[in-house]
Amino acid sequence: MTVAVSGMDSLGERAAKMREALQKSQTITDNVVTILGSFDSRLSVLETAMRPTQIRTHAIRKAHENIDKTLKAAEVILTQFDASRQAEAKILKGPHEDLESYLEAINQLRSNIRFFSGNKGFKSSDAVINNANTLLAKAISKLEDEFKQLLALYSKPVETDRLFECLPESMRPSSESPGNPFSGKNNHHEHQNGTSETGGFKHLTLIPPRILPLLHDLALQMVQAGNQQQLLRIYRDTRSSVLEESLRKLGVEKLSKEDVQRMQWEVLEAKIGNWIHFMRIAVKILFVGERRVCDQIFEGFDTLLDQCFAECTTSSVSMLLSFGDAIARSKRSPEKLFVLLDMYEIMRELHSEVEGVFGGKACNEIRESMFGLTKRLAQTAQETFGDFEEAVEKDATKTAVLDGTVHPLTSYVINYVKFLFDYQTTLKQLFQEFESSGETNSQLANVTMRIMQALQTNLDGKSKQYRDPALTHLFLMNNIHYMVRSVRRSEAKDLLGDDWVQRHRRVVQQHANQYKRTGWSKTFEVAEGERCPQGALKILQCLSTQGLTSSGGGGSAVPGEGGSGSGASRGLIKDRFKTFNVQFEELHQKQSQWTVPDTELRESLRLAVAEVLLPAYRSFIKRFGPLVESGKNPQKYIRYTAEDLERMLGEFFEGKTLNEPRR
Repeated sequence: MTVAVSGMDSLGERAAKMREALQKSQTITDNVVTILGSFDSRLSVLETAMRPTQIRTHAIRKAHENIDKTLKAAEVILTQFDASRQAEAKILKGPHEDLESYLEAINQLRSNIRFFSGNKGFKSSDAVINNANTLLAKAISKLEDEFKQLLALYSKPVETDRLFECLPESMRPSSESPGNPFSGKNNHHEHQNGTSETGGFKHLTLIPPRILPLLHDLALQMVQAGNQQQLLRIYRDTRSSVLEESLRKLGVEKLSKEDVQRMQWEVLEAKIGNWIHFMRIAVKILFVGERRVCDQIFEGFDTLLDQCFAECTTSSVSMLLSFGDAIARSKRSPEKLFVLLDMYEIMRELHSEVEGVFGGKACNEIRESMFGLTKRLAQTAQETFGDFEEAVEKDATKTAVLDGTVHPLTSYVINYVKFLFDYQTTLKQLFQEFESSGETNSQLANVTMRIMQALQTNLDGKSKQYRDPALTHLFLMNNIHYMVRSVRRSEAKDLLGDDWVQRHRRVVQQHANQYKRTGWSKTFEVAEGERCPQGALKILQCLSTQGLTSSGGGGSAVPGEGGSGSGASRGLIKDRFKTFNVQFEELHQKQSQWTVPDTELRESLRLAVAEVLLPAYRSFIKRFGPLVESGKNPQKYIRYTAEDLERMLGEFFEGKTLNEPRR
């Protein structure tokens, strides 16, 4: 209990001390508050006293800042004025001395105009802008003149030799015929080989590379000044005439349909051959070169680029196409088919280049004109096909081949067809222009078969001109054999097929048999009492025993040994020999003038005649020869031995003339 009381006393003492300390702290706090309050009053008085000074100081600082800004603005304006004066001095000098500095001066003027347009607060801004715009207009005008002069200075017609040097070696013209440099070239085969040599074409430099960046910079300034139309006009007028003159130097002419109609075929054919080469040179070299020039001068202005290129090439393209169009629209004739195909080939060959070089909307008309010519050439070629087929069937030339050989029409048509097969690829493309079925092989086969049938129909008509049936069959045999042999030796066989070949070989054999039957063999089939044909049939009758038995009235009958010539009249035997001699000599004279041009066929016919004639003659000589030989002048009647006849048969179908001596 005592301990608890003692603890309570100690706690009370500590509490009393804490109250005393808190009272002292409160007193100190009150004193500090009093002191601070007096400071606040004093500071307020001081602040009130200093405010005017602060205001004056701030105003002075603001004034300094405004002065600095004004000085800087004045410095910028003065710099612009100074730059403007320098630009004006350069522009007044003109672009000739230093084009690069001149272009920099124009850019500086534009910069000045933008600056003063954005600083309208400057009271002289409008005057400065007007002055700069006036100066800029003069500068652009001088720039326009400079572009025109620079372009004209470096725009010269391209010499023909330079164009030829850009061709692959195999396509370069001969120097032997300067008037017609491509006269020795085969256009069709060059086309066939030329497509793989596209990489062999060299680039043609039309304007020196160092000049093109300058022209580009000048064009850029004119475009920025809004002078696109003036730029277009200058480029078109300058470059268009240069391209046209380059083509004229090459030999290109602008010809109408009437001009073409008046030309001799040889002249026209040469011009067509040259035109094919001119087209290749123009598109792959000249126009490609011009496109590169446009691409570099008008880089960045695609619409203007295409328009400039289109307008500067339009007249040159028109000049080139006029001749092709005149050919396509001129009167059709068979000999024109192959040059039409050559022309169609070159237009097809150039198709991808035309699409590439003449790309863009502005060149639409040029592309369409080129593709339109391709279509017209194809159309005319196809119509010429039809004309040729009809012309073959209706050919009414009265020129007969007297010797029964191959008719000129046959060789012409066959050569024509063989040439057609040199153009198989082209013809397939041509058929595709008008057919969607895609069966181009069968179309070509059908056309060829129709032409062959038309030829046969015509030959049948021509064969009727011969009075001698044997010569009729010889003529048809020769001509159809020529057709078959030519087809077998050409690509036509693959297209017409073995069936066509075999069928027509049988026709040849039929006519050969008909010749032998009408000329020789039929004699042995003549029944007693039947009227014998004239001409060749009589000769074998002379060697028959019919009518040789003597009835006692006609001259002495001398029996031969072993019964040879038993009961035969010597006079009748002599007549038979005389008749045989006359008939054989007439046949020899006539049929040695006939012609079988094919060696194998000629020999087979001679052999067939010999197999009929010689055994009959040997038999007759053996049986009745002694009867004549025992009388007077036997050589007058027995003129020939069997060997003589064989030798003379060897002269048949040689096409000898009447006054040509015997071998």
